[in-house]
Amino acid sequence: MYLLGYDIGSSSVKASLVDVNTGKNIASAFYPKNEAPIIAVKKGWAEQDPKNWFEYLKMSTKAVMTQSGVDSKEIKAIGISYQMHGLVCVDKDKKVLRPAIIWCDSRAVPYGQNAFQTIGEDVCLNHLLNSPGNFTASKLAWVKENEPEIYDKIYKVMLPGDYIAMMLSGEICTTVSGLSEGMFWDFKENKIADIIMKYYGFDSSFIPEIKPTFSEQGRVNAWAAQELGLSEGTPITYRAGDQPNNALSLNVFNPGEIASTAGTSGVVYGVNGTINYDNKSRVNNFAHVNHSIDQTRLGVLLCINGTGILNSWIKHNIAPEGISYNDMNLLAAKSSIGSNGISILPFGNGAERMLGNSEIGCSINGVNFNVHTKEDIIRAAQEGIVFSFKYGIEIMESLGINIKKIHAGYANMFLSPIFSSTLAGITGATIDLYDTDGSVGAAKGAGIGAGLYKDNNEAFATLKKLQTIEPDLNNKEAYEEAYLRWKSLLKKNLE
Repeated sequence: MYLLGYDIGSSSVKASLVDVNTGKNIASAFYPKNEAPIIAVKKGWAEQDPKNWFEYLKMSTKAVMTQSGVDSKEIKAIGISYQMHGLVCVDKDKKVLRPAIIWCDSRAVPYGQNAFQTIGEDVCLNHLLNSPGNFTASKLAWVKENEPEIYDKIYKVMLPGDYIAMMLSGEICTTVSGLSEGMFWDFKENKIADIIMKYYGFDSSFIPEIKPTFSEQGRVNAWAAQELGLSEGTPITYRAGDQPNNALSLNVFNPGEIASTAGTSGVVYGVNGTINYDNKSRVNNFAHVNHSIDQTRLGVLLCINGTGILNSWIKHNIAPEGISYNDMNLLAAKSSIGSNGISILPFGNGAERMLGNSEIGCSINGVNFNVHTKEDIIRAAQEGIVFSFKYGIEIMESLGINIKKIHAGYANMFLSPIFSSTLAGITGATIDLYDTDGSVGAAKGAGIGAGLYKDNNEAFATLKKLQTIEPDLNNKEAYEEAYLRWKSLLKKNLE
């Protein structure tokens, strides 16, 4: 028996085939091999054609089936992970009305800000746990005002994962987790958010039927089976946005557990067992994959724009030419904890929500030309990224999340011993690094939804842990001293 998982990203679509019994990924493929195009008609806009997602999915599926040689009848369930916050609009014939407005499109910012102020900040935070912001509902408001001829034809609005499920099955449905990421879910009333629907003037019929995250959400129809080389009737039993799914992929389900990534940008995603929110809306709250009326499980999402991009900038502009990231890590290790007094703020990749949407830029502080070397600067960059994580984690802790363990994939910044040990040292949390990815997680999520695994612990029993980093208690004071110096510099830059 096998499970098929899809990860619908803005750069590519990946498919993975997982053996139910061993939990092993037996085949993976992604398309396109170069990054998928993003349409940017105007500054700040970002759109993609949803039909291209399905074409990429078709190519990756056929490649996986060819690699594995598996009979499609042996695939017992399908799971879908997808880029969050996108807007797909279809008419009554299920035809896409316009390109999808994807997560990084910023045109809806003023719509969300006006809604936040007009509805009332306290009302929004109490019900939505967030500002309406630049999320899916605000994107739909932009369409209503600027493209009324398209808006009038809308039958249903969907997230990217909902669209893929529709293409596979012909059925249109969504999840509470998905609705929450679009600002369509009222956590206080446990229903579709009337405050948003009424404020923006949306017809309630736009919202698809709601299905549980782990449940049958449709079956592959005859057309999709023919297109993809799958078997008609294969059930779709799981879908989630990429960040909740990344947490699932790392077996993060319970309050206090943390999933983290540190690529170009960084994410810390923690599970909270109580309904809570940040008064300053510096972090986002969404329904986690296992949230229900009976069991509160919120995914608290902290996103930091300036993460690996700073390390990349250091590599290309300060480190010796042609050096590898691994060699950079070796150079950083020659400097001491605290980088001999250098502090770097890593916020040179745009406005940071964590900082109240301030855009303070990157700054390097404390350099002495007679003392410091490139080794100190390289280490200070990595420490600065870690300290930005710590700053955000303090916000999450103020919401009641007691962080003791961080789960992460062994990739990007987590490949650096300096980065990982500093994060463990300053947070006091144990870090477990795993070999996994989103499409494999989606496949295992499908196994849970189909009842092939009794729970997440059985589904992820074979999750391969590559390394554990324990906090270095002997150097606790050194980490804290460096962090407090960094935090003082940040405070000055925010004044």
